[in-house]
Amino acid sequence: MVASDNSPQYGTLRRRIHGWTWQSFPIGMGTGAVYVLLSALNPHPTWVTYIEITFYILNICLFSLNVIMLGLQLILFRRQFLRLSLGPAKGVFVPLSVLSFATIFIGTINYAVPTGIISTHGVYVMFWVYVALAIMVSFPMLMVWFNKPHDVTTFTPAWAFLIFPLMFTGIIALNALRVIPGLFNNGNVTGIGLFMTFFYLAIYVLRIMTTGFMSGHQANGAFVASGPPRFTALALINLGGLAREIFPQYNLISPMAGEIFYAASIMSALLLFGLAVFFFAFGALPYWFKLHKCLHEILGCWALTFPNVGWINTLMALGKIFDIPGFDEWHLVMTVLGEILMSRDEDVHADVSGTKPKIEDMA
Repeated sequence: MVASDNSPQYGTLRRRIHGWTWQSFPIGMGTGAVYVLLSALNPHPTWVTYIEITFYILNICLFSLNVIMLGLQLILFRRQFLRLSLGPAKGVFVPLSVLSFATIFIGTINYAVPTGIISTHGVYVMFWVYVALAIMVSFPMLMVWFNKPHDVTTFTPAWAFLIFPLMFTGIIALNALRVIPGLFNNGNVTGIGLFMTFFYLAIYVLRIMTTGFMSGHQANGAFVASGPPRFTALALINLGGLAREIFPQYNLISPMAGEIFYAASIMSALLLFGLAVFFFAFGALPYWFKLHKCLHEILGCWALTFPNVGWINTLMALGKIFDIPGFDEWHLVMTVLGEILMSRDEDVHADVSGTKPKIEDMA
């Protein structure tokens, strides 16, 4: 139907605000993945730090832009905002706003704290802000999601986004512990996220057994399944190492509790690392044959990068623990691949600008 001359006309900015979605936050997460990966390089040249800081500042700008645009959408187009937040397709991306804040938190620890821009008190406040956001966003979205039935044959690992912020609390805590040694009380929230995501992974295996490997843009999402065990393994390794210092210092449990916690963390991390490798191979082997070569989905912008950050940095951690120099080279290769495997600029622009995707590319 052709619009009449009397139909209402809106400016570009208002149409842009109306078309903004929660799927814009993964772009910042992919940006954050760059400096998180580069910060773990060994050896770490000084010039790499300047690249990391550049991406850190860019990530803050992207996060601020997304918050402002969605805030304006809430004020100007409340029905559209609620439609996107409560919808079955777009609603799963709401918790990614919390994960985007998590990448900023990690960058703040790496770059703002050493220069004195942020104090330890500021880090303490940011940590509890993250925990509060993770709980306030994940639980209501889970209630909305589980209020309606869903078909297992259409399941994708992206559905686990609803619980990812809780699972990621362990990573946030280990970064906060670098500047606040006494902050060791995140186990409950991390445990909720960990086991809930593992329940989702069981459903993912059931879906593959029922319908076969995922195709199209869902082939990118298959790599999301390897994220939870990787990040959990990385969190356990680092929290276990910090427990060796914190438990004796604060006389917690027993004098040997820290060493026992560390040994148990390493063994658990090895098991989770093996599971992560399995899910990575499970997504990589059929990837080329199942992927649509032209995609217009924002998930493809980061599904090959951010979930693999845990895997790549766990390689570095295990290499240090078991003194395996080859893991450093493996980490470097995976980091380079992580920077290469990102969407084209025109694909990202098409998603951000609200361009309607092709029918065959839609889930």
